[in-house]
Amino acid sequence: MSTTDEPGLPEEFEAALLSLRGVQTRPEVHLEEVPPPTRIAPWALALTAEVNATGEVEDMLGNGRFVVLHDPEGQEAWEGTFRVVVLVRATLEDELGEDPLLGQVAWSWLTDSLHEAGASYHALSGTVTRVLSETFGGLEVRENQVEIEIRASWTPHGTDLSGHLAAWATATAWAGGLPPLPANVTTLAQRRRRG
Repeated sequence: MSTTDEPGLPEEFEAALLSLRGVQTRPEVHLEEVPPPTRIAPWALALTAEVNATGEVEDMLGNGRFVVLHDPEGQEAWEGTFRVVVLVRATLEDELGEDPLLGQVAWSWLTDSLHEAGASYHALSGTVTRVLSETFGGLEVRENQVEIEIRASWTPHGTDLSGHLAAWATATAWAGGLPPLPANVTTLAQRRRRG
């Protein structure tokens, strides 16, 4: 996680960074800090996630991005001094692409995970996009693919962002097809058989 000893680092942003340390995710969700956007807010943090039980490239189930923006002066559109911006992407089974409720279900992955994590927020907005890719010609050996993308942002209440990060990681796992875990249950990493 980003260093908290940068000169001029606002106390609120430092508290937010510290709250993200130690957030536990499923073993299939791998987080990595990446360079944040630089023009939207004076202070920012960005993380990416890959949902992958084996670590093999071909086994990636989904991915996403989690960005924390902080402007000590506040921004009117945010209705606050912080904004969380997320992206969730996954490839789904072909038959799900035609489900008229897919957008609502995908949005509920995010809102339900925020609720379950106890993440308090306001000014939530976003989109759910589905893309059906059909192949032709020399690419016909590939199956049709349905990709879903959830983009959302909200203003958190307070500087404890641990629940927000946990909720996004959970929504990313759900989008990748991993089933919800019952409370206080941890999965064991799946091992791929080599033959």
